[in-house]
Amino acid sequence: MTEEQHGFMYWLKESVTAKLIFIGVLILVLLIPSSLVQNLINERAIRQENMMKDVSDKWSGSQLVAGPVLTIPYQKHVKYIGDDQKEKVKDVIENLYVLPDDLHVKAELTTEILHRGIFDVVVYNTMVKVSGSFASADLNALNLTPDQLILNKARVTFSLSDLKGLKNNPVVNAAGQISTAEPTANGDTLFGNGLQAAVDLSSLKNGKTVFNYTLDLKGSEELNFLHLGKTTEVELKGNWPSPSFNGRYLPETRSVSDKGFSAKWHMLYYNRPFPQQWTGDNSMISNAKKQQDATFGVKLRLPVDQYQKTMRTSKYSLLIIMLTFISLFLTEVIRKQKIHVFNYLLIGAAMIIYYSLLLSFSEQIGFNLAYLVASAATVGLITTFISSLLKNNAAALLFGVILLVFYIFIYVIIQLEDFALIIGSIALFVIVAVLMYFSKKINWDKH
Repeated sequence: MTEEQHGFMYWLKESVTAKLIFIGVLILVLLIPSSLVQNLINERAIRQENMMKDVSDKWSGSQLVAGPVLTIPYQKHVKYIGDDQKEKVKDVIENLYVLPDDLHVKAELTTEILHRGIFDVVVYNTMVKVSGSFASADLNALNLTPDQLILNKARVTFSLSDLKGLKNNPVVNAAGQISTAEPTANGDTLFGNGLQAAVDLSSLKNGKTVFNYTLDLKGSEELNFLHLGKTTEVELKGNWPSPSFNGRYLPETRSVSDKGFSAKWHMLYYNRPFPQQWTGDNSMISNAKKQQDATFGVKLRLPVDQYQKTMRTSKYSLLIIMLTFISLFLTEVIRKQKIHVFNYLLIGAAMIIYYSLLLSFSEQIGFNLAYLVASAATVGLITTFISSLLKNNAAALLFGVILLVFYIFIYVIIQLEDFALIIGSIALFVIVAVLMYFSKKINWDKH
């Protein structure tokens, strides 16, 4: 071996700079298994979603209660050019659609949890009571005459997003007439899964159509409503302790306790994306964008989503590995006891396996307890390993405490979502200050 080679090998073995380069490369290498762990978390989360969809499909999916709409057919004279090139007139039937003048909905949810393996799905049973009235249509605004209306063929139309959730046939009372709802015709696209009840309005005297009906149904995870009334009022209760009110409209009043929730909505039609009446266009309400802008309700979320929290924790893996390696490196330099790069690799592997432990245990015992088990096991393993390397229990114990502080720091950030940024920034500032202090003890020129 030449003198230059011997000098390089000595530098490689003894230099602090060379050791830092090795550690930096090792940290980058450990990003590969860390990303694989994150992919595993995503796969498990997708599997959970698929299991929830499977259970929902067998029970009943999320429900969107929409309607009702008063549909009145009318005759329209249409001019056209015949085969003989002469202008002719024919009668066609189109529909006049009227939304409720006032719409009142009351529902009370009775929830339960269905289990599919290690996964849970929230399902519910409910009685949705719908009532209100339709005002007579403003025919002048639509350029129609009363003679054009076919009042004896009118119908009240409403829908559910999953008709499988209906437990019995809804009975509709409209204008004092009682009839059982039936599925809408295939060509009627006013609602995706429409139901309709015939009502004869030819003998209606005051022009106001009063209606009411009850939906005995079941669903899962969500119950939503469509804001269709000139005035829409919804009163919703349930025994689920952790609801999430979603959609464009939040309730005016709400109350949530460990025994359940109650909420009330009161909305006017000024910011509703539908007109009060229109003709011809039977896709007005089924328009996805407009329907989304008019939907509101409640989501029965599970209190803990272990996959979301595990994923957030895993995103700090690079920070934990880097801080651990820096702490170990400072311990090595200050105590003048060398630790082989391979031992760094083993410690890094233990910290990567930590996330696999966290994921698997959180599916069985919940995130918080799983975090305690995985952290205690990992800190205990690394502390014992460092003790055997340094032959110094006190130094190993101090290193274990430092590692434990890192895991507590991450746990606090995960729990305090709103203050995660400021807490994390302050903690990192303190860590950098501590590293600056201890770095003064290293003689960089000597190595």
